[in-house]
Amino acid sequence: MPNDSASTWKGLTAPRRLSLIAGPCVIESEGLCLKIAAALKSACDRLGIFYVFKASFDKANRTSAKSFRGPGLAAGLRTLAKVGQQAGVPVLTDVHTEAQAASAAEVVDILQIPAFLCRQTDLIEAAAATGRILNLKKGQFLSPAEMGQVVRKAVEAGAPRILVTERGTTFGYNNLVADMRSIPILRRSGFPVIFDATHSVQLPGAGGDRSSGQREFAPVLARCAVAAGANGVFIETHPHPDQALSDGPNMIPLAEMPKLLASFVKVFNAVRG
Repeated sequence: MPNDSASTWKGLTAPRRLSLIAGPCVIESEGLCLKIAAALKSACDRLGIFYVFKASFDKANRTSAKSFRGPGLAAGLRTLAKVGQQAGVPVLTDVHTEAQAASAAEVVDILQIPAFLCRQTDLIEAAAATGRILNLKKGQFLSPAEMGQVVRKAVEAGAPRILVTERGTTFGYNNLVADMRSIPILRRSGFPVIFDATHSVQLPGAGGDRSSGQREFAPVLARCAVAAGANGVFIETHPHPDQALSDGPNMIPLAEMPKLLASFVKVFNAVRG
């Protein structure tokens, strides 16, 4: 069973506490997930950050059909359940179908609606019906103002607890741009806003049969987003990003995360006085 979602929600909405959603892009192994969760939980506890573990059981939108997608629903949920229990942290995963939403809700605390699927009414309604916290990722093809309609759809479906995540906007071919005006615009929804630093530096499809990325810019954008009023940061991390099975070029090395998180906290505290 997942952690108490009410407690998770209070942690995410604490006004003077930064939130972090972080983990590997995809579940590569149970051991990897446990290692990352333990390392991040330790760093976040020291820094006073509220931490949520994130990993995908299935990457359904890979560039190539030959790319690694993950262990699948059943095996993936077993791993996520073990991470939540052993690390003692809330867990988030993304869902792509109504059936997945119902199954994942039995294990995780937060259901994520992927950016590409953020206008799928049936999926949002099914996720809302579970009673779990929803993380609505802004589609690369939407303006921040248009995300208000997505939030309204989730609220009307009965979702009382929502996060809205900015992850960049399509800018020509194989590129994204992160507009910091998006943060205060998304905050008008009345729900916490998260900034996805690593997907915002992704270069979609730029690697031919895979996406590329510019991980060196993720810390810069994350600090800008926190300064602009983001409640939390979403980061994908891996002990060896260049060996990761998905999204390696835009992931942050795990060893660099404690120092990086400390810099986010400094900005967060400075802005909030």
